[in-house]
Amino acid sequence: MEARRDERQDTAPTMEEMNARVDQRFRELEEKLTAFTDEERARVREAFRYGRAYHEGQLRKDGSPYITHPLEVAYLVAELGLDADSVMAALLHDTIEDTEATHEEVAHRFGATVADLVEGVTKLTRVKFSSTEEKQMENLRKMLMAMAKDIRVILIKICDRVHNIRTMEFQSEKKQREKALETLEIYAPIAHRLGMQRMKWEMEDQSLKFLDPIAYKEIDDELQAQAQAHAAFMDSIQEQITARLEKEGIRGTVYGRVKHVYSIYRKMFAQNKNMGEIFDLYAFRVIVDDIPTCYNVLGLIHDMYKVVLGRFKDYIATPKPNMYQSIHTTVIGPGGTPFEVQIRTWDMHHMAEYGVAAHWKYKQGLSNKNLGTEETFAWVRRLLENQQDTEAEEYIRNLKVDLFADEVFVFTPNGDVINLPAGATPIDFAYAIHSGVGNAMTGAKVNGRIVGFDYQLKSGEIVEVITSKNAKGPSRDWMKLAKSNQARTKIRQWFKREKREENVATGRAMFEGELKRLGITIAMLTQEHMLPHVLEKVKFSSLEEMYAAIGYGGASAQKCANRAREEVVHQDRQQAERLAAERAAQEAEKAAQYPTVDAGVAKSGNMKHSTSGVIVSGMTECMVKFAKCCTPVPGDEIVGFITRGYGVSVHRADCPNARNGRSRPEERARWIDVSWDAGSLNTYKTAIELIAKDRNGLAVDAATVLAGAKINTLSFNANSLPDGYAKINLVVEVKAQGEVTSLMNKLNQISGVYQVSRVSG
Repeated sequence: MEARRDERQDTAPTMEEMNARVDQRFRELEEKLTAFTDEERARVREAFRYGRAYHEGQLRKDGSPYITHPLEVAYLVAELGLDADSVMAALLHDTIEDTEATHEEVAHRFGATVADLVEGVTKLTRVKFSSTEEKQMENLRKMLMAMAKDIRVILIKICDRVHNIRTMEFQSEKKQREKALETLEIYAPIAHRLGMQRMKWEMEDQSLKFLDPIAYKEIDDELQAQAQAHAAFMDSIQEQITARLEKEGIRGTVYGRVKHVYSIYRKMFAQNKNMGEIFDLYAFRVIVDDIPTCYNVLGLIHDMYKVVLGRFKDYIATPKPNMYQSIHTTVIGPGGTPFEVQIRTWDMHHMAEYGVAAHWKYKQGLSNKNLGTEETFAWVRRLLENQQDTEAEEYIRNLKVDLFADEVFVFTPNGDVINLPAGATPIDFAYAIHSGVGNAMTGAKVNGRIVGFDYQLKSGEIVEVITSKNAKGPSRDWMKLAKSNQARTKIRQWFKREKREENVATGRAMFEGELKRLGITIAMLTQEHMLPHVLEKVKFSSLEEMYAAIGYGGASAQKCANRAREEVVHQDRQQAERLAAERAAQEAEKAAQYPTVDAGVAKSGNMKHSTSGVIVSGMTECMVKFAKCCTPVPGDEIVGFITRGYGVSVHRADCPNARNGRSRPEERARWIDVSWDAGSLNTYKTAIELIAKDRNGLAVDAATVLAGAKINTLSFNANSLPDGYAKINLVVEVKAQGEVTSLMNKLNQISGVYQVSRVSG
């Protein structure tokens, strides 16, 4: 072992060797800059020297000089074909964040554009997505604003993330999972939306390595084991298609690939299939010179192989929102093996590979009339607008539909293409045209036939909106039928503007209904000492504002009611604790070494009900706390223990601590009789433990039961045990033992569960 360790140390590169590698890598970067002028290449060299000097002495986790990271990011940026400012910004992207360099100095030496790009990337680096919904919405807003201002900021940031995810093995396991999840949920979908498929695939595969390493290895091993068979099949199909093109006199390039690991993983997970059941494991590309030839090749492919019905998509006639164009068709090859064929021109191929960045590489980007225009990136502006009048949690959920979901492409009667999220209805179509069209809609036709508002549109259909000047505006039910966040936002805005009084009345009824379900009244909230705290908790200036927001859909009645109830309980407990503390201080002088109830913690009060929900030896007002070891709730048989200076601790009678304590002679006098106050409206925490056979979906099933039971869950922790079982620990808030018993019975019905018990001792 020692010899092997010494051998590894001997083979570790010295700092001189690592610096030599940095120099060599920069020369390779320069070879990528053939389209740059001599002056631009000189500026890039100066940026490299500047960044290297400022990062001097800084090392990465693998021990290499820190400059290797910005250098690799710059190489990726150069591969995208971005301009000199972008390459320089990539070389300098960590200087303002991690060194003594300033925005002013970078602007002075390399220009304001480079400095602004560096600062933009720096701000995105500070964005942390593993946070509350409110913070997450604000962070995404910052990212979208940066994209709208200069799309190159996000392109550089994506290159930065690609290199980071490539070298993630040197980070801690916790950091690996956090960064991989962030990459998979945020950066890979944005790369997809920008059309950067190569980087999207790499980020997805690399992230999967850390999020589900076992599944990744299984798929990768299977692909490696079948590599020869895959290669033979692809070579055969490639030869057949190439020969047919040559026979027809068509000049084209043909090549095949096996789907990447994450794509296979998603299909296996979503469709519960094994590798042998994946329908389109192979994909072939045929790249030709012009669009008419694309359709000629489509005819040849359909002549050569049997077509799979329903698997044809023409993204040339109806491009995707990220400017992707290609013809997709799935056919059956030799031996009954299905495969996909993508047919495109070279320009389309460059766009498919590099997305938005292809404008720089193949169309002299900054001079392209459409690049960076409002029309090109209108979707960014729409996403920013859609955050208005909506709760953060809903915005984050809907953003994944608007930004990342599959699309359908439908036509207006004039032939204009409208892209919508999969599952969209005529309501989404109408509001995509204009908010005035949506607000005046009374019906819709699809391919000349009248359809309902809940009809799910399919690609290629012609949609016509029927409007009326006398239309009464949208229905509240449309909020449930609309798929896109854009449509829901515009509907909410209409109700907010046009139906204030109705919103207030509707919102109040919904809110009071939720309060009734929770066992509290509006009068409890509107007490003079309570209302300011409740309004602060629900984040509205008045109850009327809250009612209006609930009425037009800008806030959730259930969430507002839960927050209000939490504040009522919190304020009541604080007041009770203050009263008890004052009384305890007054009686402290009378207390003996082991204080009695009369001297230490209770008094005969005139209150109708106990503030704690427990009556101590016939008295309603007493300093009471509930033992965490057994978490009693009304209906449990209970006993009390007089603590030193902290009132009475209430235990379940069957709690091991209570049984053991009452058996000790020196503590026997401190155990007293307590009982539940039948008139109390308090809620109580209790802990439940569930043991079950470990399996996928167990935690989801338990969470579904909790949601269905409408019980407030304070904590939920699931852990796998070494013997093939799993344990879930819950802390819930209930009013009585009956609720606990009912919940435990429902949890017991989950498949694989063999024990559900209250935690005690």
